[in-house]
Amino acid sequence: MAACSYKGTMLDVSQAIAAPAHDTVGPISRHDYRPPAWLVPDTRLVFALDAAATRVTATLSVTRNGEHGEPLRLHGAGQEPLAVRVDGVAVNDWRIEGEQLVVPLTGATHSVETEVVIAPERNTQLMGLYASGGNLCTQCEAEGFRRITYFPDRPDVLSRYRVRLEADKVRYPVLLANGDPVDAGDMPGESGGRHWAEWDDPFPKPSYLFALVAGDLAVNRGTFTTASGRTVALGIWVRATDIEKTHHALHALKLSMAWDERVYGREYDLDVFNVVAVDDFNFGAMENKGLNIFNSRYILADPDTATDYDYDGIAAVVAHEYFHNWSGNRITCRDWFQLSLKEGFTVYRDQGFSADQGSAAVKRIEDVRGLRAAQFPEDAGPLAHPVRPESYLEISNFYTATIYNKGAELIRMIATILGPQGFRAGTDLYFDRFDGTAATCEDFVACMEDASGRDLAQFRLWYSQAGTPRVAASLAHEAGEGRATLRLAQHVPGTPGQPDKQPMVLPLKIKLFGGETGRALGEEQLVLLDQAASTIVFDGITERPVLSINRGFSAPVIIESDRSAAELGFLSAHDDDPFARYEAMQQLMLDTLVAAVIEGDGDHAAVVTAVANTLADRALDPAFVAEAVLLPSESFVGDQLALVDPDAIHRAREALRRDLGMRLADQWRDAYEQAPTGPYVYSPAAKGHRRLRSVALSYIAASGAADAATIAFRQFEAADNMTDRQGALNTLANGYADEREAALDIFYNRYAGNGLVIDKWFQTQALSSRDDTGRLVAELARHPDFTLANPNRARSLIGAYGANQRAFNAADGSGYRFLADQLIALDKLNPQTAAKLLPPLGRWRRFDEKRSALMRAELQRIVATPGLSRDLFEQASKSLA
Repeated sequence: MAACSYKGTMLDVSQAIAAPAHDTVGPISRHDYRPPAWLVPDTRLVFALDAAATRVTATLSVTRNGEHGEPLRLHGAGQEPLAVRVDGVAVNDWRIEGEQLVVPLTGATHSVETEVVIAPERNTQLMGLYASGGNLCTQCEAEGFRRITYFPDRPDVLSRYRVRLEADKVRYPVLLANGDPVDAGDMPGESGGRHWAEWDDPFPKPSYLFALVAGDLAVNRGTFTTASGRTVALGIWVRATDIEKTHHALHALKLSMAWDERVYGREYDLDVFNVVAVDDFNFGAMENKGLNIFNSRYILADPDTATDYDYDGIAAVVAHEYFHNWSGNRITCRDWFQLSLKEGFTVYRDQGFSADQGSAAVKRIEDVRGLRAAQFPEDAGPLAHPVRPESYLEISNFYTATIYNKGAELIRMIATILGPQGFRAGTDLYFDRFDGTAATCEDFVACMEDASGRDLAQFRLWYSQAGTPRVAASLAHEAGEGRATLRLAQHVPGTPGQPDKQPMVLPLKIKLFGGETGRALGEEQLVLLDQAASTIVFDGITERPVLSINRGFSAPVIIESDRSAAELGFLSAHDDDPFARYEAMQQLMLDTLVAAVIEGDGDHAAVVTAVANTLADRALDPAFVAEAVLLPSESFVGDQLALVDPDAIHRAREALRRDLGMRLADQWRDAYEQAPTGPYVYSPAAKGHRRLRSVALSYIAASGAADAATIAFRQFEAADNMTDRQGALNTLANGYADEREAALDIFYNRYAGNGLVIDKWFQTQALSSRDDTGRLVAELARHPDFTLANPNRARSLIGAYGANQRAFNAADGSGYRFLADQLIALDKLNPQTAAKLLPPLGRWRRFDEKRSALMRAELQRIVATPGLSRDLFEQASKSLA
């Protein structure tokens, strides 16, 4: 970003925030890392808060780090500097260089004070201090703190913060910041006009973890008693009208705190823990020390407005942000290339928490489905990058499924290799060794080695090599010799900048079953495939064996096996690992659909039999059954093909859905009608029944049954909860019955004014399988309730449409033009959100020549747009490379 101000020169802050940067800052490389020249042991901040003009006074105690003559360099963006003082004396020899305030200093320690003014109400990027719903709040990860005041805004500069907030008492009666409250009162000489509050955080933290909130908020209070007997005051802060929707989040917080003590031995360390929900937020939530700020979507829930999926998501995100207190806050990242150190580890932790709250098998299925939907395509496309990237132009672009979801799979593989005791010993050592420091991914792996005695040298390739490994598996049986031979071969496809890959360490859980008896032929084995190819021999195998491989999805790989449809159907009925049973069904469905796309027709018999057997097995958890009988998504089918044909994939999948619906009509109606009804209960069993009921309804509709729309509309009207109501609406939205428009109108009118629920209304229509979805989405973009200013609303329509493979990839390119138009407009308001919605255009290499050319043209148009942000420029230009 160009220089935004010079001494005494007034600045239009809104222009500075929107200034283009992609042509002024080059790529940042991991190998260029150098320790900070100056450290900041203590930071004192004073905020005179105002939506139009907030004055920030920052006093930094700075210490020269080593022997050097470097001046103090402080990052800044979008603020007007008013004064600089060194050791209490105003100085004039400071200067602005790009995005840095440079202050020459001669001694080893100094007190440096700056005064700036910022405009929160003009901050549409939602980074730094900004206004949302009449309140003021912050988002500083990754580089938002520099939009608040001048500071060495990098994660390896850890400082203790003391913060004073001053604000209008009527407009901002609640003043919150990191740490523990110190004192509060009215401003001298103010008769109820302005007040102040002071907060102190005794734990050194990087600037990206700073937070403040000022506003008119109500609180749901609670307490938690730690293992050592300390009482922690808990608070969930929201609008007064939303207070009744916070009980689930508060309960999830208490469960998270207890779980982290029990499973990882981690106790909370402050006297208070506050959570604030805001409507305008780029992320799901933020783990600021002691003051988590959440997107309202992940806090507010009641049965009428939130689905079971929303309830689960809230519990998972609350847990995730709380777990960051240790895996992210007490130990933070040395630099942003180590982002997965905190995010991958914490996702793994929150996945474990969620698995313990309900069905572990269903949770694993959901996690893998998400990995395959988002991360596998990322690994196979132009934006592929390692879990520990090598360079970036804009760090916000690396908040990706690779960093989070694949990063979690790396931790899971380490835990699998080391075993429960070895992994716990490794995490204990990690927390003890690096508490209060900024660490690296290498530091984490080294702790695992030191605690367990295992050599993980080759495993480190997972951090440096991009791409999803493919494993070819072939099982041969020599009946006369009583021997089975499993041949494994791995290959990691080339990715941008990494054409050639070394063999990875792949922990594969394997088991054999008798093809005639269905019994297990021995115990499960953990095979560490660390060569390009390997052979495993099983003795004493007299019965024809069937291979169950990568059980529990023990490694994030693609298995290419020679298992027949009959063997996959057999495993879907007999495998004793729930995930492997689900996986066999999915592979059977996937093979059937791919064959249908390639050959123009397909034999559905094996799939119909497998689904029928699963529906008939009353011993199975309904939640598992619901997941197992769902067909792979159209996008996932496309991922299996060298060239994606959206229309052929849609035809093949709809044909299989219709066949399943018609041939198993009685079973679907039985599953639908037997689901218990009654008042809403949020429990694993109740969730499973609701899920299976909605899946059964979708198959009844797919069969073409004349009464399908009537059944769905009846459920829609009678539902006492959002899960059943949304399930019915989803089914109706995919069809053409008159009940569709009636349900959409009723839904909209019932929830008008509730932003989170109206997001569902937009999303449901954007994901519709109707032929005219593209036209409907274009109309919805002109709806009075649609706005690009709110990230949730933009994602609900634009993001959902981009995920609708058939609709988005209309042959005339209208979907591509629509997305490009929206992204160019959104980039002027919120570059970070715009960049995250671009990836569907980056898949142009996977489509036919006509579609490919149309996609490239839109990417080129985006890149050529004057004033494009660094965020969107990086994503679009990489997608074209």
